[in-house]
Amino acid sequence: MKRLGFKDQWALGFMTFALFLGAGNIIFPPSAGLAAGAGVWWAALGFLVTAVGLPILTLVVVAQAGGGMSHLTQPLGKSLGLGMAIVVYLAIGPLFATPRTAVVSFELAIVPLVGSSALALFSYALVYFALVLYLALGRGRLMERVGALITPVLLSGLCILGLSAVLQPAGNIPISPPDSAPSSPFLKGVLDGYLTMDTLGGLVFGVVITGALRDHGITDAAATVRYTLGAGLIAAGCLVGVYLAFFYLGATSGSLVTEPENGAQILLAYVHHTFGASGYLLLGVIISLACLTTAVGLVVACAEFFSQVFPIRYSILVVLLTLFSFAVANRGLTELIRVSLPVLIGLYPLAIMLVLLNLLGYLWRRPHIVFRPVLAVTFLCGLVDGLVAAQLNDWVPSFFRQLPLSEHNLAWFWPSLGMLLIAALVDRWWAARSKG
Repeated sequence: MKRLGFKDQWALGFMTFALFLGAGNIIFPPSAGLAAGAGVWWAALGFLVTAVGLPILTLVVVAQAGGGMSHLTQPLGKSLGLGMAIVVYLAIGPLFATPRTAVVSFELAIVPLVGSSALALFSYALVYFALVLYLALGRGRLMERVGALITPVLLSGLCILGLSAVLQPAGNIPISPPDSAPSSPFLKGVLDGYLTMDTLGGLVFGVVITGALRDHGITDAAATVRYTLGAGLIAAGCLVGVYLAFFYLGATSGSLVTEPENGAQILLAYVHHTFGASGYLLLGVIISLACLTTAVGLVVACAEFFSQVFPIRYSILVVLLTLFSFAVANRGLTELIRVSLPVLIGLYPLAIMLVLLNLLGYLWRRPHIVFRPVLAVTFLCGLVDGLVAAQLNDWVPSFFRQLPLSEHNLAWFWPSLGMLLIAALVDRWWAARSKG
């Protein structure tokens, strides 16, 4: 049986880290750290649970299921499972997430240097997606190009920024929490990590990692799971280091910014304070590479999936997906966020419950009895959360607004958990009845 060399294992781990680390993952921790104040480490711990633990667990579950969503959704039936997979891949791919990586990196990396204009966005997106196309077409060398070449540059930039935040903080962590600090920093951290939506990424990146292993001769199922777990642990270690450093950066930067709208403003203020104008260049490189590697992973995952669903070659799909994402990116950030956020919030509960149901798969006697009602309830509640995020509150029945955690876009949690308990009992009863 073929094995991965030590260097290739680390390249796979670095590639996995780069796939998950987008602009949002860099922006969230500073703002969460600033908001938490004295409770920064409790907030960081909660964030790590849902922004690191849950996505890496998703990768392993996907690998155990065979590397793709089609295996995870089998208990739903062919049509429903395929429909759910298509919606997830379109949302996390060309419709929303992929073009958003280009526009977010443009806003954070280019606008501070040259200003904003339609021509500047078009030019940046053209170069950006040309690189995405080149890297995605070279799927067989993804580990070498992303994991062994691009990610070390990204990590170097992150290390410079992270170490400077630790060794040269702009201030001190407040002794007492600010008036606006959450009553439970840990729970707030859990919710902030939830909103990174990296579990959706885990669902689609699984096929990228298994594909990279396959391209290097690893086809054995047990070996695939083992190497995926190893890559996930390497990625998790890198993510934890980045998140902790950036939480600390935010918590100690209160003197630089007053009431920032987002983490980008905190980062921009810090790099200018510490490095001067050259700090914008450092941050620009970090953000651009972080977004680029995520975009490559999304294009590869979507092309892999749709090439199995439709009789279209992988290379043709890569070109079509890249061109479509380029066109959508030129709509601008405001429009993309307005449309995409409600959709992604609506889909995210489905992703979490799908992973949980597969993780507990050994318990189910007839999986369809459990999967279908649980995911139906989760879908309805996620739809409500999406409508609320779209500010369509008039469309939401009043009793949904009274559900626990609804103010945190978690209205689905208790209804889904309740239905899971009911479905599990029905599954056991049905199994006992059949034996009798």
